[in-house]
Amino acid sequence: MAQALSRVAYQLLLYLGLVPLLVYLGWRAMRDRRYGQRLAERFGWLPAGCQAGGIVVHAVSVGETIAAIPLIKQLQQQYPNQPITVTCTTPTGSATIRSRLGDSVQHCYLPFDYPGAIRRFINNLQPQLIVIVETELWPNLLQQCHKAMIPTVLVNARLSARSAKGYRRFAWLTRPALQQVSLLLAQDKASARRFRALGHSQVQLCGNLKFEMRLPDNLDAISAALAPALSARLVWVAGSTHEGEDEQLLGLYRQLQRQFSNLLLVLVPRHPERFNKVAGLTTEAGLQLWRRSDGGMPAVTTEVALIDSMGELLAWYQQASLVFIGGSLINRGGHNPLEAICFGKAVQTGPHYFNFADAYNQLAQRQAVSVVQNVAQLQQNTAALLADTVLRQQQGERARRFYQSQQGAVARSSKAIAALYGDSLLNVQRHAAGSELYWYRSDWFDSISAEQFDPLWWQQQHAVTGSSAGRNTAWFVQHRQQQLVLRHYYRGGLAGKLNKDRFFYQSALYSRAMQEFSLLQWMRQQGLAVPKPVAARYQQHRLSYQADLLIERISDARDLATILHTGRALTDNEWQAVGTAIARLHKAGVDHTDLNCRNILLDQSGTVWLIDFDKCLRRPAGDWQQHNLQRLLRSLHKEQAKLSPFHWQLAAWQHVINGYQQQKVPLNPHN
Repeated sequence: MAQALSRVAYQLLLYLGLVPLLVYLGWRAMRDRRYGQRLAERFGWLPAGCQAGGIVVHAVSVGETIAAIPLIKQLQQQYPNQPITVTCTTPTGSATIRSRLGDSVQHCYLPFDYPGAIRRFINNLQPQLIVIVETELWPNLLQQCHKAMIPTVLVNARLSARSAKGYRRFAWLTRPALQQVSLLLAQDKASARRFRALGHSQVQLCGNLKFEMRLPDNLDAISAALAPALSARLVWVAGSTHEGEDEQLLGLYRQLQRQFSNLLLVLVPRHPERFNKVAGLTTEAGLQLWRRSDGGMPAVTTEVALIDSMGELLAWYQQASLVFIGGSLINRGGHNPLEAICFGKAVQTGPHYFNFADAYNQLAQRQAVSVVQNVAQLQQNTAALLADTVLRQQQGERARRFYQSQQGAVARSSKAIAALYGDSLLNVQRHAAGSELYWYRSDWFDSISAEQFDPLWWQQQHAVTGSSAGRNTAWFVQHRQQQLVLRHYYRGGLAGKLNKDRFFYQSALYSRAMQEFSLLQWMRQQGLAVPKPVAARYQQHRLSYQADLLIERISDARDLATILHTGRALTDNEWQAVGTAIARLHKAGVDHTDLNCRNILLDQSGTVWLIDFDKCLRRPAGDWQQHNLQRLLRSLHKEQAKLSPFHWQLAAWQHVINGYQQQKVPLNPHN
């Protein structure tokens, strides 16, 4: 109930904020016209030509995009047949994606977190995995991914003490969202500890992706062009500066210039809309300004260089004599120092660096960063470092060694993603043909079409090996020495008498076939003994759809009803194994809405298999778990009354309960 109320409150806040959001976008567009472009993407409409399936990597802006590039490259190598879509939320992030990754990835904005916008995005793109860089917790995105059984991974996740306090204050919203993240890969021990304290159990420590930053391809060319104009200058680069800092740095430059006549101050504002304002501040201070957008190179007389272009910060860091990292003289939380220390540069920061506290604290322990408390200290520290080349080089070298010692996050993160998703990203493919959509495993089928879902076609191939008895026929077929089960979805009850196999329209992701395919795939990734999904078909017919599923047939296995009727009684250990298998299913949060003794198989090795997950779903722990057990018990009583002989006594039920309780599954409702 509490989660439902929190969801309603969040949706209400979203819709109340829609008009202010549009006003804000209009205001930003007046300062940067890119904010007024591609609005359709902001509300879930994909750009033309986007290929469905694959992996989505969301990097909110420039810093996250740069951090994600080595992981994206690794995922491209690891899953060469899967399209990768990289999303962001800012025009600067978009420009970085296009300049660094080009046509090797698909790109669009991640929609605002409105239910309809997210639903359109998910339904049309149908990703198999969403990777979110750092800590972007959007409740509707995570909730709909959870519903569609699309795994979500937070990589390079960080959580400062200040942010953790905010998460606890709004736990009614953040805790449910956090719990719907499939896997959380923290960048440092402190963040991992805070995430666990907030209630996330699947936390792994993988390190910081930014220690393996991929340098842009054009870096050498830009640096080579800059070097001649800067070789005789002391170059003090202030990167990612904010309002309130540029004014102080310009004032400080005047004082330092008296001691260092060849000093060049390079200002790189964090936000493009501040470029003109910073230019105005410089000219008002009476300083000789050069703007990167003017072309050419700084002259000998240039005092301040304003970098009002995108994607060149690294080149200026590479040419720097000394680097100040902005957002730290004001209470903003600082910015990433790693882009500078990877070049072995001496780095300075103000006192407000809490967003990157772990990195700065480790650098400080190694005397590899200068932490100043105010402008006066910044002046003293800058003068000391500019005056002593050896001192700068020693500090920079200590920083470089620290940077190199922290690498390995990309390998650890990609390995964790592979472990989460198994081989599905390698082998599950999407194929659309008109109004039909197919999902299939490429290690079972080279290609897929309507034929593979037609029993008559299999009969013509002499590949039908049997069929199931029951309300609706399932066909057993032979394919490449493997046994498969082909099942067409039928309606039940009174509706089934009027319309046997057409269902009211649902998008493909939420159709019965694709939902069961996804659930089976997810359960196998959790190590549960369920059949492997092999292929699924979705056929849209205007306001309705039909669906089919091909799954692996469990060899040498019989259902409990058949064993108890035609064979023997189960041993106490076998009944206990049945209880254990159900408990493991429940611990994974899967509600088997039709758990009966014909949907539980026992093979010759003693493994208990669970089958038939149509209309089943993942849920938080609750009284449905007890209902599943009671349904199984009723089915045993029903078969006992119908079949003779039937080798089962009520006393055996206690062994099922014993096996279940050994897994320590809570049976009480949990909200």
